[in-house]
Amino acid sequence: MGAFDTLRIAGSSLGMHQTWLDTLGHNIANVNTARSTDQDAFQAQMLIARAKDGGGVEVGGVAVSDPEGRMVHDPNHVLADEDGYVRMPEVDLASQMSQLIMAQRGYQASVQVTKNAQETYSSALQIGRG
Repeated sequence: MGAFDTLRIAGSSLGMHQTWLDTLGHNIANVNTARSTDQDAFQAQMLIARAKDGGGVEVGGVAVSDPEGRMVHDPNHVLADEDGYVRMPEVDLASQMSQLIMAQRGYQASVQVTKNAQETYSSALQIGRG
């Protein structure tokens, strides 16, 4: 492993975790998005992460939830059909919040690894100057 591999690997983790945080934020913001029954429900995004050759991680893709969603009886909703139903997304807020905490902790860990590596490399340079 080269001298700067730690920074490269931690940097790839920062990017992946940032994308994960963005997708979770998008899902959480749309958890109550109602659509008419003749439209697809909001489709939650799920990040697919994969290991990179040579170390690190990258976004392998983004999967989306079922466009059918779930039918909710809400006859007072402006988008309700003649039977009083609207289409809601199949998004579990508790799961999204749990994943949000995991993504935040992963991001924080990657930041700390980056800081530690920078300090180590800086100390090594100072020793070399002495």
